[in-house]
Amino acid sequence: MDFTLTEEQQMLKDTVRLFAENELKPKAEHYDRTHEFPMEHVKKLGEMGIMGIVYPEEYNGAGMDYISYAIAVEEVSRGCASTGTIVSAHNSLCLSPIYYFASDDIKKKYLPKLTTGEWIGCFGITEPEAGSDAAGTKTTAELKNGSWVLNGTKNFITNGAVAQVAVVTAVTDKGVGHKGLSFFLIEKGTPGFSVGKVEDKLGICASSTTELVFDNCTIPEGNIIGKRGDGFKISMHTLDGGRVGIAAQAVGIA
Repeated sequence: MDFTLTEEQQMLKDTVRLFAENELKPKAEHYDRTHEFPMEHVKKLGEMGIMGIVYPEEYNGAGMDYISYAIAVEEVSRGCASTGTIVSAHNSLCLSPIYYFASDDIKKKYLPKLTTGEWIGCFGITEPEAGSDAAGTKTTAELKNGSWVLNGTKNFITNGAVAQVAVVTAVTDKGVGHKGLSFFLIEKGTPGFSVGKVEDKLGICASSTTELVFDNCTIPEGNIIGKRGDGFKISMHTLDGGRVGIAAQAVGIA
């Protein structure tokens, strides 16, 4: 097997490494100490195509491959671990379920803003009593009068405090375990949707980690991602891609 990078991949690696050395690394300690979200860097990475690197140009993405994605996350993380986390969670956890499973209307409405870094996204599975154990999910979504009504709390959500869009799991059919899970998209500012506790971490502090709280949060029926009951399948597909980002972060930090 030939592991030689293509000309395009090598150019990407060189470009992102230069950006990390000149822009990210000098300010990484400042952002980590102040817990300030590095918005200036995220915006620049958006302009470089990194915030939507594997998604098609029709949605303002860069249309590159997953090796390129891993290269970009590795090089960003080399300069700033927090920014690497932000990029990874945004690309592989928020954008992925929207691109692969959402309706065309949802894709057209949200992806162009997310792939450019104009908007930041987050992904919510983890709860006080549920993480990889999807059957333990307590957040619920009930279909009432043509709208979904969500109630519950997610915790340890990366990008939670700054995200304009959240994609989360909720139970739509009780008593059937993981087969009763579905996925939803919720936009910031939706009544009943708020950010709860902000975690005080030991490291990677510029990446916000928070609770997401849903209190009779009402969203359109069309904001379901995939089909009712597809939540577990979508979660597993999304987390597979997420592990690529986590591995690339680890290599970059090392």
